[in-house]
Amino acid sequence: MTPEDRRYTACADAEFLYYGAKHQAKYPLPPLTCGASPVLISKAVVANLNIPVYLFNAGLLHTPPVPLIDLGGAPARCLSQGAAMDIATVKHLLAQGLRWGDQLSADITDGYLILSECVVGGTTTALAILTGLGIDAIDKVNSSHPVCNHGQKWDLVQAGLAKMPPSVDPLALIAAVGDPMQVVVAGMAIAASRSCGVLLGGGTQMLAVYALIQAIAHTYSLSWQPAEVVIGTTRWVAEDPTGATVDLAQSFPKNSIPPLLATQLSFTNSRYPQLQAYERGFVKEGVGAGAACIAASLSQNWQQNQLLAAIEAQLEQLSTN
Repeated sequence: MTPEDRRYTACADAEFLYYGAKHQAKYPLPPLTCGASPVLISKAVVANLNIPVYLFNAGLLHTPPVPLIDLGGAPARCLSQGAAMDIATVKHLLAQGLRWGDQLSADITDGYLILSECVVGGTTTALAILTGLGIDAIDKVNSSHPVCNHGQKWDLVQAGLAKMPPSVDPLALIAAVGDPMQVVVAGMAIAASRSCGVLLGGGTQMLAVYALIQAIAHTYSLSWQPAEVVIGTTRWVAEDPTGATVDLAQSFPKNSIPPLLATQLSFTNSRYPQLQAYERGFVKEGVGAGAACIAASLSQNWQQNQLLAAIEAQLEQLSTN
């Protein structure tokens, strides 16, 4: 994937998640040999289980051509400057997250809300937030690369944290070195947990969100239900030999270690090399792929063969479109 492709990753994933493979996309998924987009996994589950999808724009450079809810955010600047976002924008996005968490959970009487993300470079801002909150995350976050570029991430994080003023305010930390998704999802989860379960779909990015939930709720005296919030990811993240997701979760304070689930989905026997690439460490997670598979297993008792067949069907449609 080229740097130009990365500017449109969220647009392409949003279009595919909403419309599917047969749609003539304005922002098509880039043709990848080293790992197809994880949105194929999420779309396979969403389409087969008829899960309602709500797409939120928290601060994209380009607006996806799909029905979405614009939260009035703005693109974050590079965290290395210690001034990623304006504090007013962060506070606005938190209010939006709390509002939509209430709204999305209002009609859930016997179920749970899945909150997922598409943030290019999001594991670097995750490292920054976790470190800023005092959690030992060095060399523990993941990457879409087979071998995580820990040194590059850490250099950026150190530069950003060195430039921000000392503060115990988690919103100030987000403004300095975070990204718009983090504060929105934290707000949504806080509010939604009061009335239903919440499955945070992602790996180390959602561990950072979980840490923010704790910090924001404590700092601003917001009620939430920790027992209702879990993180769901993929086996490729949980078992990544160049990351340490489980160790990172256990680095939280003893009384607040986040519950972490992982789907056992495997592409070892896939007939598509783009999917087999996951087994070599490419991509690993994104767009709630792991959480979607967990949901399919919980609600429909889907096994490996059913998941693989549904995902390969999406790829087949895409390749013949």
